[in-house]
Parts: sequence; structure tokens; C-alpha cells
Amino acid sequence: MTLRTLLSLPALALAVALLAACSHSDADKAKAQAAATPAYAAVARGRIDIEGGLLKLSMPRDGVVAEIKVHEGDHVTKGQVLAVLDTKPAQLAVHAAEAEQQQAQAQAKLLEIRLKAAQQRAGRLAAAAAAGAADGQSADDARDAAQQLQGELDNAHAAEAMGAQKLDAAHYELAQRSLVAPVDGQVVERSIQPGAAVSPQSGAVFVLLPEKSRIVRAELNESFVTSVHEGMAAQVVDDSGSGAPALSAHVQRIGTVFGPSALEEDPLIRANSRTVECVLAFDQPPPASLRIGQRVIVQFKAADGAAGK
Repeated sequence: MTLRTLLSLPALALAVALLAACSHSDADKAKAQAAATPAYAAVARGRIDIEGGLLKLSMPRDGVVAEIKVHEGDHVTKGQVLAVLDTKPAQLAVHAAEAEQQQAQAQAKLLEIRLKAAQQRAGRLAAAAAAGAADGQSADDARDAAQQLQGELDNAHAAEAMGAQKLDAAHYELAQRSLVAPVDGQVVERSIQPGAAVSPQSGAVFVLLPEKSRIVRAELNESFVTSVHEGMAAQVVDDSGSGAPALSAHVQRIGTVFGPSALEEDPLIRANSRTVECVLAFDQPPPASLRIGQRVIVQFKAADGAAGK
């Protein structure tokens, strides 16, 4: 054995030791990663939503838009006016109903005065006829006149009540010229301008995002339906690859009707797959950056007993 060979033996032994150490280190890392990797009972595509979805609002009556009170992005409260149509026709109807009601009230007051006088006259004539100071025919005629006025007064009261109903209807129609927010929320879309002609049939003029808790609507493949149950824990991961931290959630309910996938991009897979809607609620309020319609991946956590299988 040469001197050169003897000098290279320690280096060779060191290299073998280093390779063995690296091999053990890689194996340990692989084992640690495998142990840290959670087991999932199912995985599904989903999207962020709210109960009932976005609220699409149409104008309740035909007309021309006179004023718009809010803009896209504004936060509104329940009952706040969003837009107003031209109110002149409705205001004219209110004025006409008010005049009709006032006329009926005046007619009723006049008949009340006449009736009171006729009843007094009929009473005096009846008393005189009973005492022999007047004939009975005059007393009968006075009584009939009082009864006739009573009938006219009843009709006037009915006309007065009808006038009140017409006035209420006119005020209601005037109120229908304004579109108000039915709930607290945020205006996410507006599709009208002042001067535009609109009608209930022309479609939504505002899209409102109600202030409700965000949920996840996941599409659970038919092969995973039996593996998921209500109350099951899950984590929600952003599907865009943004690196946002996963959010914890739990299964709120599972649908009972199979349907085609709406989130699958591959048309062939979408045509042949059947999914059930699975709704999940977040365990903690999600961040404001989580937007409606955002796509996510839902990972349903397996039970401890099922993780080792």
C-alpha cells in the first residue's frame, strides 16, 4: 500500500460518514413530514357566500329615475332610500284623494246638522200629535224625513271611509316611487342613472351585499358524501395560491339533492360528476379580505380513529 493510498483513507472514511449522516437526516425529515401531514376524510372545491346570496333590487314601479341617493361601495342601513322616481303623478293622486276625503267629511257634517234638526222637529210633532195639538200625518212625515236623512248620513260616512282608504292607497303608491334598502348592507352594483326609464320587469337596478355572516358552499363529490357529516371539522384554504392562512370551519348542513358541479373548470369532468352542496360555517369571524364568490379548497378533517387507517 502506497503512502498516497494511506493518506486518502481518512478522507474516504469521513465521506462515508457524512453520506450516512445525510441519509439518516433525510429519512428523519421524511418521517417527520409524514407524521405532520394531516389525514383528510374528503377534499372539495367551494366558494365564499352568505346565506341567501346577494340581494338584487328592482324598482317597485314604472317611471323615470329622478334622483339616486347612494353610490357603489356605500354602506346602507335598513329603510335608507336608494333611488327615487318622478313623484309628480303620485303626488297628484294624493292631492285628489285628500280633496275627495275632505268633501265626504264636509257632506257628513252637513247631514249631521240636518239630521239633528229633523229629529228635533219629528219629536216635537209627535208630542203635539199625542196631545191633540197637531195631526198625526205631520208627525209621520217628520219622522220619515229624519229617517231619510239618517240613511244619507250613513252613506256619507261610508264615502268618508272609502275616501280614507283611497288616500292611504295614494300615499302607498307615492312611497312605492322610492326604492329603500330592505336590510343593512353594502351597495356592490348600481345599473341606473338619473333620467333612465325603469320598471319592475327591467331587472335589478341595485345589487346589495347584506351584512350577514360569511359561509362556504362546497361541492361534495358523491364518493365523499358518506365520509362527511354535520358538525365535522374542516379547514378552508384559498384556492388562488395567495398563501393566506387556512381558516377553521365546521359542517353546518349537507344537501339531499345531487347536481352537476358549478365550480369544475374541465367540461368533461363537470358533465360526468355529481355533487351535493355542503354548507360550512366559520369557527371565527373571517378576515374582511375574504370576498363573496372567492374560490377555496375545503379539507374535511378525519377523526382520530380514522387518521391511522
